[in-house]
Amino acid sequence: MMTENSEFVGHAECHKCGSSDALATYSDGHGYCFSCHTHFKEVDGVEATNVVTYTKPVEMYGSPQAITDRRIALETVKKYGVTCDATKQYYPYYDKDGKLAGSKVRTVDTKEFSTRGDMRSNVLFGQQLFNTGGRYVTVVEGELDALAAYEMLGSRYPVVSVSKGAGGAVKDFKQNLEWLEGFENVVICFDNDVAGHEAAENCAQILSPNKAKIVNLNDFKDASDYLKNNRVRAFTAQWWEARAYRMTGVITLEDAWGDFIKRGTEEIIPFPESFGMLNSMLNGGIAAGEITVVGALTSVGKTTLVNEITYHFWKNTTKTIGCAFLEASNGEAVENLLTIHTGHNLSLEDRRNIDFDRLRSEIITDGRILLLDHNGAVDTDELFMKLRAMVKGNGCDVLIIDPLQAAVTSNSNETVDEFMDRLLKLAKETDVSIIVVSHMRKPSISNPHNVNEYDLKGSGSINQIAFNTILLSRDKMAEDEYARNSTQVQVVKCRRTGITGSAGWLYYNGLTGRLERGEKPDVHEANNIEEF
Repeated sequence: MMTENSEFVGHAECHKCGSSDALATYSDGHGYCFSCHTHFKEVDGVEATNVVTYTKPVEMYGSPQAITDRRIALETVKKYGVTCDATKQYYPYYDKDGKLAGSKVRTVDTKEFSTRGDMRSNVLFGQQLFNTGGRYVTVVEGELDALAAYEMLGSRYPVVSVSKGAGGAVKDFKQNLEWLEGFENVVICFDNDVAGHEAAENCAQILSPNKAKIVNLNDFKDASDYLKNNRVRAFTAQWWEARAYRMTGVITLEDAWGDFIKRGTEEIIPFPESFGMLNSMLNGGIAAGEITVVGALTSVGKTTLVNEITYHFWKNTTKTIGCAFLEASNGEAVENLLTIHTGHNLSLEDRRNIDFDRLRSEIITDGRILLLDHNGAVDTDELFMKLRAMVKGNGCDVLIIDPLQAAVTSNSNETVDEFMDRLLKLAKETDVSIIVVSHMRKPSISNPHNVNEYDLKGSGSINQIAFNTILLSRDKMAEDEYARNSTQVQVVKCRRTGITGSAGWLYYNGLTGRLERGEKPDVHEANNIEEF
């Protein structure tokens, strides 16, 4: 470490982070930005690679004096070992062995600070005065705040200050964590500004659960301002009202009571009755804010299923349905829905004989089914933006994404994880019900109905994030026509009921293009033999 005389010159704009005044400049040309914590060899923006710490010998000049402009009494100044001369105030900092290691020097007229000695491994300002242990310790953001808070609290409880402001508070907490943890309560009383609020939250997270309390200063920026304005009673009231810090996203059972009362009363959207036992296994269907995953192998009938679901929701509810049919053209999507609406498989009809005016019915014109106009290509970020717009801007109550693998730029775990996480947050934020169709990996050669959630193509997060996971399977190569067009429906996950297992069978009627209630192919064969 090099020791040189280097006087503080003033504050300047930092060329790295853009702060207008956070770059402290010194007489030898070097600088340090208190906003982005960057050392510079020269203040014109040359960032240091080998940082040289400039120090001065530690000397406490002057003598203890009351700081009258801040209403701080002489006894408090003596307690903390602060000294003053005609132009400066000197605040001592000690190391863990109780030896004077450095000092912070405040120039009264300019309110500028400089440091002397080694300020890298110091303890908190004032820490050497108090043994660890006891009910309360208060941590403030500045030395003057420490003196003021100690005095306003009747000189009864330990008060210390971080040494490097809000930006370095987390580091100070980590370096002195064992000492802080010795107290029953660590009361964090940082400045009433954005930097202070953020630093208080970050420091509270370092401490053990239920250890931190955060003071909400309502009237002035910091403790020193309260004493300066003779608002001691207001400060102590706000200190005693300090809220116990609870990590974001953590609530008590009492906080969750309202959700318990509403549990089971959510509006449920049922699936078509032809879907066998699916509704009963899902406690009635799907609910707002839930993600339901439908998984199946290629050409098993996922798209036919989601078209049936879309039409059913349109016909039997007042919901607005947003459809991202990513493997179908817009015209194909309309044809599929009209097939279900008319009960005639339009793909089998000669288009010269189709009465298009007759087909232009309410399902086309009432505006409750919206299609994502993807034009065959849409990247993940753009897709999510459009999905969000369908919910927030167009009022969709249900989103159907078919298939997931066409919605993401790759099937890597990271990409799928991120997309599923974004869908979950969208569902929770807006209460939209989301149905995600997912491809599955290669089928079992011996048994095409041997499928499980681990066969979903992509990340494990697909099933983990889902509230409900429904799998479809079909023996496409079966010799028997009925078996070849029969789809087994299985529930492998239902968070609300925990019920899993076979939900029944669906039969695809090629003439009508509809899914009908079916039965297990061998049962169907046996029944037909008996009838014969």
